[in-house]
Amino acid sequence: MVFIMLFFIPFCGYTQGFLKANGKIIVNEGGNKVILRGMGLGGWMLQEGYMFRLSSFGQQYKIKEKIEELIGKEKTEEFYNKWLTNHTTKADIDSLAKWGFNSVRLPMHYGLYTLPIEKEPVAGQNTWIEKGFTVTDSLLSWCKANKLYLILDLHAAPGGQGHDLAISDREPEKPSIWESEANQQKTVALWRKLAERYANETWIAGYDIINEPNWGFTDPKDKIGNLEKENKPLRKLLIDITRAIREVDQKHIIIIEGNAFGNNYNGIMPLWDNNLVVSFHKYGNFNNLESIQGFLNLQKENNMPLWLGESGENSNTWFTELISMVESHDIGWAWWQLKKMGVNNPLEIKITSGYQHLLDYWSGKAARPTPTEALAAIEELAENLRIEHNIYHKDVIDALFRQVKTTETKPFQHILIKTGTVVNAVDYDLGRQRFAYYDTDTASYHYTPGVNTVGNKGRSYRNDGVDIQKREDGYYVYSIESGEWLQYTLNVEKGGVYTVKLIVSAGVDSGEITINHNGIIEKAISIPNTNARWTNVTFKYIKLKAGSNKLVVMANKGGYDFKGIQFDRIK
Repeated sequence: MVFIMLFFIPFCGYTQGFLKANGKIIVNEGGNKVILRGMGLGGWMLQEGYMFRLSSFGQQYKIKEKIEELIGKEKTEEFYNKWLTNHTTKADIDSLAKWGFNSVRLPMHYGLYTLPIEKEPVAGQNTWIEKGFTVTDSLLSWCKANKLYLILDLHAAPGGQGHDLAISDREPEKPSIWESEANQQKTVALWRKLAERYANETWIAGYDIINEPNWGFTDPKDKIGNLEKENKPLRKLLIDITRAIREVDQKHIIIIEGNAFGNNYNGIMPLWDNNLVVSFHKYGNFNNLESIQGFLNLQKENNMPLWLGESGENSNTWFTELISMVESHDIGWAWWQLKKMGVNNPLEIKITSGYQHLLDYWSGKAARPTPTEALAAIEELAENLRIEHNIYHKDVIDALFRQVKTTETKPFQHILIKTGTVVNAVDYDLGRQRFAYYDTDTASYHYTPGVNTVGNKGRSYRNDGVDIQKREDGYYVYSIESGEWLQYTLNVEKGGVYTVKLIVSAGVDSGEITINHNGIIEKAISIPNTNARWTNVTFKYIKLKAGSNKLVVMANKGGYDFKGIQFDRIK
């Protein structure tokens, strides 16, 4: 709690000094425990296809090639410069601080800092590119201004660090980092260069030296390295990087990641430095103690801090559960990622009609755009990267911070209820599952065999378990199942008797619906087959008091869609 209080002291040159590993926790120079609550900037220095509906391309270099085919090399280079300028700005970092984050994880692409080995004018030497360092300097200055710690993460290492090609922009026909001594030496040299540059920067929390290695060293069929028993090449590289960093920087934390996407630490121990933090990543499995027990055992055996260096890509319920669990064990976290095309992150990049045309063309569903059309779409995408053009998902932020601490609900939209007011069904309260709403499917467990839930099936508007999609006339709740419910906190202008109309539609299977207003449950009403057209289900003589009221819409029987609630005052 001390750290959180200090975080809001106006900036006046105050610093907590270098962070360091102290037994099982991270502390500042005052010896106070620090729980890192961070956000990753995925997609900024390194594009992964899925973030932009381009999974079929995967790697950034392939995306770049496709764009270049449409608008030419010069315009493509201009676009990528705009990308770096617009994707993450000071306004983004200011927002992270305002929302409650205290740290930022920067996924770096080595190609912004140095040349690939095959392009070096002199083999074995390193050409340094100022662009990457300048962008990093700017980010650090924004973090310092907001008293946010910055973690440098080598996300794309020279040659690429695994068989998951997109996460490191790896070109598989070229030697990986594990197949090339030159790539390893370039990686070591890059970290020495970074450490030398930032050695005295106290707002750098640490160096996450290689992201998610995934490689079978002893068994080529073990693509991700999950079965590795010794991980000797990985341990050697981690030690070599550490040694190079310590030549110029003895103070910063060094963060290590095991094989198999940061999860296989066989053979990595014992630790070789007294200021190491062990990172693990967690996606798509259950949030129970069993899911992290192996790391807790590792922590106990080696007396070292753990850090959940990457997680996310799930529902709000899953987010709240995971953060509650790891923080109860003094484990900090960094979410993945701030913005992309989709609703399960704080900021959503809009898909324009022009960009959709590009997607359709690349997937074989539309004609090739003209160079003018393609350029307009690409330039529009570059502008839509900026935070002022993003869609802000306050429900995600609420789940990451407020819902971790309380089960209290709050209105999603502050709407004054009077005659004729219509509340959108999708604007149910902010809060946890079973408190603000109940849905039978609240999260995705895509890495858990036999569990096929997805959370919000429509993947639009909000990131709770409630299923939402869009027609031409707006968003609505669909795929409603028996027993599900939604709560609305209403601010009523004048107390009295109201008619409450639920705007619904049903197909062949009619549903049954009722409401609970301030603890009073009305008799359920059947919803007839409306042939998918909207109709009203009316509850008459509903007493609402002036000020705050709770209204719960309950599905006694599912099988219908729900668009809104209209209020008409009778007396």
